[in-house]
Amino acid sequence: MKKKNLIYSLALALGTLLMLSSCGDDKSTQQAQGAPQAPTLPVVTIPTKTVTAYTTYPASIEGIVNSQVQAKISGYITDVLVDEGQKVKKGETLFRLETQTLSQDAAAARANVNAAQVEVDKLKPLVEKNIISNVQLETAKAKLQQAKSGYNSIAANIDYGNIKSPVDGYVGSINLRKGALVSPSSQIPMTTVADISKVYAYFSMNEKEYLDFIQNAEGKDVEEKIKKLPKVQLLLANGSLYDQEGTIETINSQVNANTGSITFRAIFDNPSRILTNGNSGKIKIPKIYTDAVIVPQEATYEQQGSIYVYKVDEEGMATSSKIETIAEVENLYVVDSGLQKGDRIVAKGANKLRGNSKINPQEMPFDSIAKPIEKVFR
Repeated sequence: MKKKNLIYSLALALGTLLMLSSCGDDKSTQQAQGAPQAPTLPVVTIPTKTVTAYTTYPASIEGIVNSQVQAKISGYITDVLVDEGQKVKKGETLFRLETQTLSQDAAAARANVNAAQVEVDKLKPLVEKNIISNVQLETAKAKLQQAKSGYNSIAANIDYGNIKSPVDGYVGSINLRKGALVSPSSQIPMTTVADISKVYAYFSMNEKEYLDFIQNAEGKDVEEKIKKLPKVQLLLANGSLYDQEGTIETINSQVNANTGSITFRAIFDNPSRILTNGNSGKIKIPKIYTDAVIVPQEATYEQQGSIYVYKVDEEGMATSSKIETIAEVENLYVVDSGLQKGDRIVAKGANKLRGNSKINPQEMPFDSIAKPIEKVFR
């Protein structure tokens, strides 16, 4: 009986010991499973590259010559000889005005010229024979000259009835049609003829932008700086890039008192005549950054208006670091301070980290993160 009790006691103690051991193992397993795991995040090494950034400014387009066509005499339009958009040569007739009254006046003036000529011809032999004084002949000659001047004036006005193009170019909107009365004092031009073989693109900078721009340009003075400015590009209203590069020709020397801006003028060749008066677009001015520290925008996050990245050390500790940027190039930032070549940063998922965080870094090529993002929608 004592032997059975002893066996029973030993079995009970062993079971209790096994149960306690099992509970301890389960608790350790649960603690291990509950411990946070270091996230695996892609990491890139910061390089330096030469990149080109662009600053854009709204621009308005005009032909290099915009000549308004005005009437020099009063009259009714009898013929419109061109259509809008038509190419014309200098001196080509665009409109004709009614000149019937002027033609009648010209006939009368011509008759006066003939009568004055007859008088001169009659007096010449009498002067030669000393029958009359030379004063009478000179008076007759003066009357003849006066008659000729009157006739020539009327004839010129008749010619003004044929309104001609002042330049080679293309006809703009025709504001007045057949039957309309025009005069030299009309406020609205009959049309405009524009030479758009080349076009001007006008754009403006505020005073600060202008000073930054001109002070950083190469050259001793403004004239030399303008000559050394890089070629500019024109972004059209539909978002496409114009296929010709332009040159900045002039910078207005005065600040606009109303807007506080300074006007620039760039010139573009326009062989296809795509551009015309009144077009709008955006001028793109390039700036080259040589051996610049760059960072993918995807690798950054913003906090209270500042830009941050997570630097990663050799032990895999990611530490938040503020950076200063000076330009954007596609999906990259050009870094002014806060990063240097060779630094490792979290390439994706930085906005999910909080404070200093231990990560499992997964090295990736920089270009696999920094390649431009294709635009699917506009």
